[in-house]
Parts: sequence; C-alpha cells; structure tokens
Amino acid sequence: MLLTSGQISVAISSTVVAIFTFLLFLSGYVLQQQTVHSLQAAIHPKIAPPQIPTTNPVLAKHFGRPPGHSFYDKYLASNRPKGGWAKSAYVQLVRRHVEVCGAIMGFARLEKEESMAQRIIMYPREWDVKPEEGKKRDPHVETSRRLLRKAAKDYRVMLQPIDPIPQAAGSPLTAEEKYPLTNLLSPHHYNRILFLQPSGLILDSTPLDLLFTLPMESPMLGLSAPGLDGERGQPSIILLQPSKQAYQDVVESLPEGAYPDTEFLQRVTMESAPTDSEFHTRLLAETSQLDAESVADFNATKFLDTTAYVHISDPEPEYDILRQEFMRAMPSGKQARKAWESVYARFRDARMNICGLDLQPVEKAVDEGGGKEVIEELK
Repeated sequence: MLLTSGQISVAISSTVVAIFTFLLFLSGYVLQQQTVHSLQAAIHPKIAPPQIPTTNPVLAKHFGRPPGHSFYDKYLASNRPKGGWAKSAYVQLVRRHVEVCGAIMGFARLEKEESMAQRIIMYPREWDVKPEEGKKRDPHVETSRRLLRKAAKDYRVMLQPIDPIPQAAGSPLTAEEKYPLTNLLSPHHYNRILFLQPSGLILDSTPLDLLFTLPMESPMLGLSAPGLDGERGQPSIILLQPSKQAYQDVVESLPEGAYPDTEFLQRVTMESAPTDSEFHTRLLAETSQLDAESVADFNATKFLDTTAYVHISDPEPEYDILRQEFMRAMPSGKQARKAWESVYARFRDARMNICGLDLQPVEKAVDEGGGKEVIEELK
C-alpha cells in the first residue's frame, strides 16, 4: 500500500512533535531533580567524612617504633615473647560471680589498646550445667554467662571451664578452695601467662605486655607494690611459665588432697614491681598503699597517667558501701585521696559501661566477738 505525499508529511510532523515533546519532558524532569537536590543540600549540607589514617595501628605499635617516650614502648618495639604472642596469654581465674565483670573490664582495655597477647577466662564448669526440669537458673549464673559470651564475642576471649577439686568429707569448700590458683599452671601449651589479682584497673597495658618478654629464673614470679616500711604483701601480678613439670612439682609440695592458695603463693618467687625511673612509670600500685604517698611529692594526675595496673583491695570496688565507711578508708593526703577516688569512680563507670552492672548491694552485720562492723556480701 503506497502512502500519498500528504500522509507522509503528516507522519513526519507527528514524529517531530513526539520527539520534541519527549525532549521537553526530559529537560523538565532534569530541572526538577536539580531543584530537589539543591533544596536537600540546603537543608542537610553534606559534611566531608574525616580522614582515616591508612597505617595499621597494630603494626604501628608492635612492629615499628611506637609513639611515646616510655621505656616499655621502646622495648616492645624490638622484642618479642618466646614463641611469639600466640604463646603468651593473660589468664583470669574467676571463682565468684562478682569477679566476672572485673576480668572482662581488663580484657576490654587490652582490646582497646591492641595488646597482642591471648586472653583466657577460667570459670567453674558448674555454671554451664543446665538446671533441673521445672527450675530456673540462678540469676547470678545467667548474668555471668551473658558476660562470658560478651567477652568471647567482643574481646576475643577464650573461655575455659574448669572442674572443682574433689571434696572430702566435712565442711563445704569455699570458691577459692574448690577452684584454687594451681589451675593457672594447667595451660602448659603457653610459654608465659600473666594473672592479675582481682579486683583491679588496667590503665596502660603496654608495661604489662613487657612482662611477657622478660627472662624468668623461676616458673612462678609474683610482683607486688612497695608497701609501708618496705613490707611486701601478696602479689597483685603473677607471671608464670606453665608446664606439666611445674604443675606436678607444685601439686606434690602442697598438703595431700588440698590446694590452698596461701600454700601456692608461698612457692611464688616474690619481687617488687619495677619502675621506669627515667619517666617515673609504675607497673603496679595498690590503693591500700596510697596513704603512704601522702607525705611524698605525689600528684594524682601524674599517678593516673603513668601507672599500668592498680590493684583495688580495700574496700572491694564491686560493692556499694556506706559513704562514711568509704570516707574512712580514704588516704589522708589531698592528692592521694583524689587519685583514690578517681580509681574507684573509673571502676564503677567501667562496670556499668562494659557490663551493664551497677554496684552490688551490701548489708551491715555486727561481729559479736568484738562489736566490729563488717561488710558482707548479700547471698
């Protein structure tokens, strides 16, 4: 069928009109989108993202010369533990539910400061036992299990359940007797492990990491803060070289069928915690010894900035004790008191921010023998 010239002209005109109509629509759509984007930019201006350094922070700390002026930083820049960091571990032995959060707080600090050492929590296997049918699990157990899962997920902590020692006939065993410190020698596939006595606060993990690199003449080394008149109390830090032989030697030296912590600690070689005298860096401090600092040239800010680990001994920081008793335990010096209060406040805040736990309630009881008030944990 042939089209006439008139029909061809109409077809061409219709095509031209359709093309220009589409172009007009397209230009209007583009103009509309530009207007919308301009309004969005005016209402919500685009902010350039911050520049993120491309250097690996772990490599910068452990495989190059790290920033800072501490002897510990410089030493770690060129020294490694025997067998590497995979054979070195921080190990916490938690025996009471109230100790779980403190252990996790320490591992959270290690994660934040990118410590390369492994992390292990030993805890009673009975916490994993399912309750009998129809019974609910103890709420303290539920809380501890939740926190242990958090430690494994967020802070790369390996969880190691341990069994209690066999109980002889007689009075029931305490948590310390059922799960003694001799368990610390059981992970003999590690070359070096480090245990921090609860409760405490890690302020700087780098000096603690240094301990994994130092030579040891004894398989068990305990470090304590200098006490009053040079007295040395129980170790707040225990460094161990675990092995089957070391475990066997210790077990054979203890009373038959018992593994008391006091007997175990007597076999630990005791040393005073070293100090970097050039920069006045402390590896370890005790809150109970801060009163001795009151007479010296003590500065609270410097203390908090240059101390690696503070062992909090009296009163226990997990409990909400009465204000007058809290004040009674404070150091007498102004600067020492400021540092003391800051340590307790930091522990309390970390307990809430990391574990979601407030301080534990306490009750007052009267010691009938001497009429002395004591603080007892609510059971």
